[in-house]
Amino acid sequence: MPVLERVNRHVFDLVHRNNLVYNTCWEDPRLDRAALNLTGGDTVLAITSAGCNVLDYVLAEPAHVYAVDVNPRQNALLALKIAAIRRLDFEQFFAMFGRGYLEDAQGVYRAHLRAELSPWARRYWERRIGFFANRGSSFFFRGTAGRLARALNLYIDRVIGARRHVDAILAAPTVDEQRAIYRGELRDRFWSTPVRLALGRDVVLSMIGVPAAQRRQVDTQYGGGIVQFMQDRTDAVFTRIPLRDNYFWRVYLSGRYTRECCPEYLKAANFARLQAGLADRISIHTISIAGFLRRFAGNISRFVLLDHMDWLADRHQPSLAAEWQAIVDHAAPGARALWRSGGLRTDFLDDVTVRVGRTLYRLHEVLTYRSRLAAELHACDRVHTYGSFYIADIMASSA
Repeated sequence: MPVLERVNRHVFDLVHRNNLVYNTCWEDPRLDRAALNLTGGDTVLAITSAGCNVLDYVLAEPAHVYAVDVNPRQNALLALKIAAIRRLDFEQFFAMFGRGYLEDAQGVYRAHLRAELSPWARRYWERRIGFFANRGSSFFFRGTAGRLARALNLYIDRVIGARRHVDAILAAPTVDEQRAIYRGELRDRFWSTPVRLALGRDVVLSMIGVPAAQRRQVDTQYGGGIVQFMQDRTDAVFTRIPLRDNYFWRVYLSGRYTRECCPEYLKAANFARLQAGLADRISIHTISIAGFLRRFAGNISRFVLLDHMDWLADRHQPSLAAEWQAIVDHAAPGARALWRSGGLRTDFLDDVTVRVGRTLYRLHEVLTYRSRLAAELHACDRVHTYGSFYIADIMASSA
């Protein structure tokens, strides 16, 4: 392996093993809800990430949501959100997770939240509850992705002097107005040579969770490589997709949500439903998906796998195969999985084999892809940073 690639992998592993990476989810749950078609009989396994989408799924009132993540810091963030749902009022909750700043955060934490947390999560937040205590630096500028968002805002404010144009585009009532502002005031200013060079560096990509394998997928599958891919995707967000409810981009461009533009769990009526008992349908597990399923006695009807298979594609093919075997083994009749990829294709799945009963199959033989629905939903994705989106029904091991 070339020295530079070893260094890049070491940096990525260092970032993801020792940091809170995601302070908000970067996958659109509106698409997921349409793809999953959740009912009261469903059990959901979802990678935790920042926990936003786990809270979104449980609002559809499935029987249970299992939040699974190998990074305990991500699980600690979801645990803190659930503790705040149980113990705070809505105004405090929105200040904390909507604006990223809560007055007397340390006092509120000690009085109301600390006792609700597991020992690991408690130790983590004892040292970091100050993330919510700085009026001038939002929680959404914390963690590795948050630090990159802060750098983006400093660039907008101090380097290109474009804050008024960013505010204007976020307030634009129509896509036509967005497009005019972006093309006339922002596009050429923002996409400078230094920015393009920075976004092409693996260290920067590691901060937003893009491993070398995912970068290579995009570089080989997309004309112009990953930097051109990011620019084209950003162009699409600001010229084709309404920003009025695009809370994903708003929070990183401003450091906060608004009451009108925020995740569903941050809306007062939904907070009340979570507080009334829906949050109790979530359990948190710090372990790999395969490890969780090997210990799990029941079946799962819905799997939300994010883009983590891209991470396993180059170095961890046996782990990828083991994960899919565990998914097939625990898939309920009619089970469905959805996942995303940075690449335009997930060719690395072609060689995965799984056993159903006594028969060995290629993975694509036990998956029925809902390609038309996936394409329709992917076109409406408010985040718009993934190359492809997949929905597949799974042949259960009892079939």
